Amino acid sequence: DFREWLMGVFPNLDVDAVFAYVTDWFDTLDFAAIGESVIVVGATVVAGLAGAFIVLILTIYFTASTPNLKAAVYQLVPASKRARFIDIAEQITDSVGYFVMGQLSLGLLNGVLSFIFLSIIGAPFTAVLAVIALFFSIIPLVGTLTGSTIIVLTCLIPGLGSPTTALIAAIYYLIYMQLEAYILAPRIMSRAVAVPGAVVVIAALAGGSLLGLLGALVAIPVAASILIIYRQVIIPRQNER
Repeated sequence: DFREWLMGVFPNLDVDAVFAYVTDWFDTLDFAAIGESVIVVGATVVAGLAGAFIVLILTIYFTASTPNLKAAVYQLVPASKRARFIDIAEQITDSVGYFVMGQLSLGLLNGVLSFIFLSIIGAPFTAVLAVIALFFSIIPLVGTLTGSTIIVLTCLIPGLGSPTTALIAAIYYLIYMQLEAYILAPRIMSRAVAVPGAVVVIAALAGGSLLGLLGALVAIPVAASILIIYRQVIIPRQNER
């Protein structure tokens, strides 16, 4: 059945030669090494899923207990300075929330535009690829590039996509990544966390260079926090002298 399916889908393909090649290759396989590799890959996948599950549970726990944690920290500050400390701390925590909302906005924008464009060029699995574009765009610095690469490679699947479709998609995402990096992301983040566009770009690049993906994730909230402290603590103190 598989042979007949191949001959029907790919009429110019020498099916017998393909089967002969696969048979020869199969005879040369070292199944012991393959078994070890499968075990290693399986263990890595299980460990990754377990780690993701633990992070999800801890995130839910810390999110639910954030008000109590903040109240406990506020009690450590002297009463005379507590009100000012609480005001600045609340602004910093709000900036983190606004940053997350900004990243979600970028992801939603990329997902919607990807769905429209991929539908126009006739890409396979349009809805799935749009969801991939949405979720990967939430990751700063490298997310859009990774998601775009997956989408372009999917457009190369024989029988579903074509090299022309993949090339058009690659050109589109190259242009979109430039627009997102230098126009969309700075504008959205400057409105969300009140950080100038130039500082957004510099912070993301510096955080990614120093700490990789984790640095890119925390760079913009850290920059927003530093600006809040600079504007509301350091400058007023300098003006009082």
